[in-house]
Amino acid sequence: MVPIRSLGPQHRARIAAHLMRLSERDRYLRFGYPATDEQVARYVELLDFERDEVLGIFNRRLELIAVAHVAFSAAQEYRDCAEFGVSVVGSTRGRGYGARLFDRAILLARHRGVRMMFIHALTENVAMLKIARNAGATVHHDGPESEAWLELPPAGLDTHVSKVMAEHFGEVDYQLKKRAHQFWGLLADVQEIRRGVQDGRHQAAE
Repeated sequence: MVPIRSLGPQHRARIAAHLMRLSERDRYLRFGYPATDEQVARYVELLDFERDEVLGIFNRRLELIAVAHVAFSAAQEYRDCAEFGVSVVGSTRGRGYGARLFDRAILLARHRGVRMMFIHALTENVAMLKIARNAGATVHHDGPESEAWLELPPAGLDTHVSKVMAEHFGEVDYQLKKRAHQFWGLLADVQEIRRGVQDGRHQAAE
């Protein structure tokens, strides 16, 4: 399993840092236009963590290397619909992170009663459309843009159990990485202090 963690308002800075790291082309594929830093910052600022689901995969330095946004409809008549978007840092692409995030998104969507998952992507975004097709989605091309949709079965007991297990696994992994990150930071501070003491001793001996 790939540890995936649900993100909240406290992660806005990390989400922004992740999106800012994307190359110009990757931003273009993610948003459908060459988003500027200001537009990316505005997008992150407007994320609705109460209505939507934002998922992330962290590396050992607690940097987000992949982020998915599952946007649920605010309109009552479309409450059974959701849209999926994902971004993966170029250096970690090809490891299946996008597909894993899509699987988790489907699990969460089913749990919330969603019956249709939509993906809006540029036709040239081959990786995203491949994820959709592999999941069984219907893809419709309209010039430079494509629409994919996937019908989801109703949630059952297995959906609930899988959701709980996935959330627990992602949270435990994040806390372990956070603890390791803090420890290495502490160790670096101790080593810096030791170097300062040694330098002080050398100066005193001279």
